Amino acid sequence: MSLAGKSLRSAYSYAHGVSDIPLAGLTIGNLLQETAAKYPETEAIVVPYQNVRWTYHDLDLRADEMAAGLLALGLEPGDRVGVWAPNMAEWVVLQFATARAGMILVNVNPAYRLSELKFALNQVEAKALITVPSLKTSDYLAMLTELMPEMAKATPGQLHAEKIPSLRWVITLGNVSTLGTKSYESVMKGATVAARQRVQDLATQLQFDDPINIQFTSGTTGRPKAATLTHHNIVNNAYFAGLQMKLTDADRMCIPVPMYHCFGMVLGTLCCAAHGATMVFASAGFDAVAAMDVVETERCTVFHGVPTMFIAALDSPGFQDRDLSSLRTGIIAGAPCPAELMKRIMNEMHMTQITIAYGMTETGPISTQTSVDDPVKRRVETVGRVLPHTEIKVVDPEGRITPRGTAGELLTRGYCVMPKYWDDPEKTAKAIDEARWIASGDIAIVDDEGYFQIVGRIKDMLIRGGENIFPREIEDFLYTHPAVEQVEVIGAPDEKYGEEVCAWIKLRQGHTCSEEEVREFCKGKIAHFKIPRYVRFVESYPMTITGKVQKFVMREQMAKELASEKGG
Repeated sequence: MSLAGKSLRSAYSYAHGVSDIPLAGLTIGNLLQETAAKYPETEAIVVPYQNVRWTYHDLDLRADEMAAGLLALGLEPGDRVGVWAPNMAEWVVLQFATARAGMILVNVNPAYRLSELKFALNQVEAKALITVPSLKTSDYLAMLTELMPEMAKATPGQLHAEKIPSLRWVITLGNVSTLGTKSYESVMKGATVAARQRVQDLATQLQFDDPINIQFTSGTTGRPKAATLTHHNIVNNAYFAGLQMKLTDADRMCIPVPMYHCFGMVLGTLCCAAHGATMVFASAGFDAVAAMDVVETERCTVFHGVPTMFIAALDSPGFQDRDLSSLRTGIIAGAPCPAELMKRIMNEMHMTQITIAYGMTETGPISTQTSVDDPVKRRVETVGRVLPHTEIKVVDPEGRITPRGTAGELLTRGYCVMPKYWDDPEKTAKAIDEARWIASGDIAIVDDEGYFQIVGRIKDMLIRGGENIFPREIEDFLYTHPAVEQVEVIGAPDEKYGEEVCAWIKLRQGHTCSEEEVREFCKGKIAHFKIPRYVRFVESYPMTITGKVQKFVMREQMAKELASEKGG
């Protein structure tokens, strides 16, 4: 693409989010204090399954009391405190309480098992772990006793476990405790006058650039990395994400996405706190029916989710008979969203102002988002424009910025970029360059109006006989087939071409289709080398707990299947 005829400012794939609204120099504790003062009687959090309905005044008081309770235990600002629990009211209290006490909240995936838990807690040298006693079929306390047999004989606060030497406290959520643990309720009740005063003193002493949250990124290879975020990263990201949705204190947000992930605790609870909106939790883990129930009964106006959550909601029993007319907006993110799914969300869920956001944990989390004012075509086909006070560039494999309209890797810079991976300078230096740009691993295109499209992951790109193929393009086309509910495209190994296109398709209920019908549907409409050679009809996909499809697992399964067929 020639740059002739374009001004140099508009010729390159670079965008800077300009805004009249300055960044806020606030800690998370300051933010909640401001909101509670402005909207004291507005409902802050509603959790019907726990019979919880608290105002912002209530939440502010509980966060203060829990912060004082943690300090009264002897925990100090800067100590790392893990939370290993599903979505629940206490999670929200702990999010604000740890921030008020200057402690660094460590999000622990509820799906983690012993080896993963051990790695996470040791990586950050956690001083305390707060957990539910059990969840579904998982007995967390039994797992902890297996990992740390010393716990059963330890006095609470004096744990010295060989496998997790930094850990001193195990705190159980609810009013239940066992040997070696202390209950959440007793921690809160243990707040002393001196500890309460210290919380008030810390409100002016803590700095907004202090690290306040550690989230483990789920890499497909190697150990998870401990992305470390500051108050400044996530307070501002939450605020500007809310502006894109025109969020106000009249909004009620259903949050089915997990709290241990940025989607739940930044774009969910923190976003609500930044705008005085109400947080609504339907269930401990995602349940499409429960989510639709609370949207209907609580008259939610906002709904967040990854694409698979929206698909589950649209296909949930009784969906067509529900009154979802209160819904207005929300964020769909976490994975590429097909244009056809966006149209269904707008039409069938009444979410005419739905937005798409793009980012990653290391950018706290989002760097682009569509706006409710964007044309429908932009909100369906792009991930929006760069957010305020953020920069994005698109570069070629040599690191040189590409002309507008040319695909390359997306890099982000600005207030939202994490300072580091915890205690891992080598991985930090590899991720963030000297100019503070962080690479995403995603392939993007930016157009002349500054709207970004994510066309694939570098690691997911297929190379068939020298042709670069982006799965997203084929997926978007196959979604237009009336029988297709969900489709994921991967590369399958091939001796002649290196890779062949393979489509895993989940059909809509009541529909049938054959492999040959899929290929016939493609002929003459997409290039011949993009037509799937392999089509597999599936009931489900290998998934992460956050609802992301694990394409690397699919590729491994296809490689084994094809090798077996060849061997047979």
